[in-house]
Amino acid sequence: MNIPSLKGAVSAEEWQLRCDLAACYRLIALYGWTDLVFTHISAKLPGGEHRFLINPYGLMFDEITASSLIVVDQAGNKLSESQFPVNRAGFVIHSAIHAAREDAGCVLHTHTRAGVGVSAQKNGILPISQQSTFVLASLAYHDYEGVAIRDDEKPRLEADLGTANYLMLRNHGLLTVGRTVADAFLQMYVFETTCQIQLAAQSGGSELVQVESHIVDGVAESIRSQTEGLGGGFVWPALLRKLDRVDPSYRS
Repeated sequence: MNIPSLKGAVSAEEWQLRCDLAACYRLIALYGWTDLVFTHISAKLPGGEHRFLINPYGLMFDEITASSLIVVDQAGNKLSESQFPVNRAGFVIHSAIHAAREDAGCVLHTHTRAGVGVSAQKNGILPISQQSTFVLASLAYHDYEGVAIRDDEKPRLEADLGTANYLMLRNHGLLTVGRTVADAFLQMYVFETTCQIQLAAQSGGSELVQVESHIVDGVAESIRSQTEGLGGGFVWPALLRKLDRVDPSYRS
């Protein structure tokens, strides 16, 4: 692909966001959470214009670079030049959340086997692991209404999400809402791991021991303590170093 670099052509703040979002796409690929080209991560650009960065539709996540990311408006219309299209239908969920949540700097959605598997279980996330307590402290559910391409689903999606940062889309997958790209990624790491652990525990066939509810109630302070109040920003530099060792081309 011959995609001209936008470094120097956009503000320093936008370039940093582009690098972080491209890194997030690469990390999702690295950890094996992709569904070919069919999920999205969006990030809100600085300023009050309600503009967002999203992936060029058709690229694998391990191909995405900072300069290849496309600017779209609230309706998913393309605002920047690109040889690639934008999947406007795929932006429906993201646009609803960005519209409803001013704190949604990044929205990350996956269709992993573990995530979809647990989303199909009537009881959803069970309090059976340390990771699950982090999720349960800020978890919401949204029932499946078919492929999310209709605008009339948005009000129900927004109402179900509320102020939660973890959203389980029933029979569909996982979604996290982060103040930053780093926050959204760390939350998805915890969400995905929670689902993998649950399926592994259930496969053993034994009765499961559940975490007491008062532990879940106090988990917010535990999260702040574990990350020194930095949230995803605590682990993000280490993740970027890991990614740079594998392939630093996401920065181009």
